[in-house]
Amino acid sequence: MHALSTMPTLTDLAGDLAAGRVTSVALTTAVLDRVDATQPTLNAFRTVLRDAALRDATEADRRLSAGHRSPLLGVPVAVKDDVDVAGAPSSLGARGQFPHKSVDSEVVRRLRAAGAVIVGKTNGPEFFQWPVTSGPGFGVTRNPWSPDHTPGGSSGGAAAAVAAGIVPAALGSDGAGSIRIPAAWTNLVGIKPQRGRISIWPERELFYGLTVIGPLARTVADAALLLDIAAGSHLDDRDQPPAIEVSNAVGRDPGKLRVVVAENPPFVGSWPSIHPAVHDGLENVAQTIREIGHQTSNLHLHYGIPVGLSFLPRSLAGLDDLRNRVPDPSLLDPRTAANARVGRLLKYGPLHAARAMEPLLRRQFARVFRTADVILAPTTATPPLLTDALDGASATRTNDIITGACPYTYPWNVLGWPSVAIPAGITQDGLPVGVQLMGPENSEPLLVSLAAQLEERLRWHENAPLPW
Repeated sequence: MHALSTMPTLTDLAGDLAAGRVTSVALTTAVLDRVDATQPTLNAFRTVLRDAALRDATEADRRLSAGHRSPLLGVPVAVKDDVDVAGAPSSLGARGQFPHKSVDSEVVRRLRAAGAVIVGKTNGPEFFQWPVTSGPGFGVTRNPWSPDHTPGGSSGGAAAAVAAGIVPAALGSDGAGSIRIPAAWTNLVGIKPQRGRISIWPERELFYGLTVIGPLARTVADAALLLDIAAGSHLDDRDQPPAIEVSNAVGRDPGKLRVVVAENPPFVGSWPSIHPAVHDGLENVAQTIREIGHQTSNLHLHYGIPVGLSFLPRSLAGLDDLRNRVPDPSLLDPRTAANARVGRLLKYGPLHAARAMEPLLRRQFARVFRTADVILAPTTATPPLLTDALDGASATRTNDIITGACPYTYPWNVLGWPSVAIPAGITQDGLPVGVQLMGPENSEPLLVSLAAQLEERLRWHENAPLPW
């Protein structure tokens, strides 16, 4: 079951603060109280920064009273646990006593420069490798739409916090769909931006180019605003795309677009079947695209096995990198440890070959965009999994469950190109499903423009889970 949403948006809250209708201390206190009230059940946060957040909120109120204005001055937001915040650990979803970071990451620096108040760091599964957010380090994070189901992963805590109305928006990260999958399963908008659009400093790159940082929000406008605020390069970033503005694409007519609908999944060692509710959601979005005035056509998208061959060495080698950062590797899930060991073996020849393959793959997919502007595809093959879907599963069984439910997202991580996940409906059981708009290099404004047109018709932001 779901209710009519009365949750304020990121834009609403920024306007209320600027107009003096609410103080940042009052707003931040209410958010922190909601975090405390929902932690025993929802369990969205790994670290709560109450004292620091209230200090920042007090300073925001002082600045607001003095007439200062910044895009998010005084607005509470959350970040995922893999985003460094000074004075807090980055626990990698794992067990152990992790040291507190001494400096903010570049993206947190940019949030603070815009006036945002960081209230906490949200949960993700161990080493952010699974689409189910649970683990012995923090317990089970639940989906606000159904406590028996996961909000997805690996940005599951961020998605749960936004979907439950605890915070208006949050930053997640996406290395194989980790923003887009939770967005689909919690009725949110999630943007996986162009690689390098948002700095990942103090890392030069994450998972050998697979992982990016991006926003989760209830509306396209909020996601685009948070993206614009967070975007920008650090001098040490490996990838530094040209600067673009995304927010101004909301409400802008993109012209008549050619959208290809690609329902077939990439090859993942098997051929997953799409759930009827996901198929119906895809068809409904395609029909809405036509009603807006765009052209659609069906396409069997030839992903090819090389996409997977480029993904696996980078993903597994990235796990080995993280294994070297945990205080006690013996506490890792056996599946994590096994994957990391394989990653170590792949770090030389196979990893080099995987990176060398990327330009060829980009040229392959660029051919699609000679006759199309956007690809519309499912975000996942199924509605949300149960919270215990991976509990006790062997490594092989875990992989089968993951690829059966979430085969669609990883190719765009290999390419490094943008994708915007949008809601596509609610199943008869009350579970959200979603689709993704996929574009070529630096196409975030185009994707956001189309997503905003769809939001205006489909009104997904008016639906919310029942209050927690």
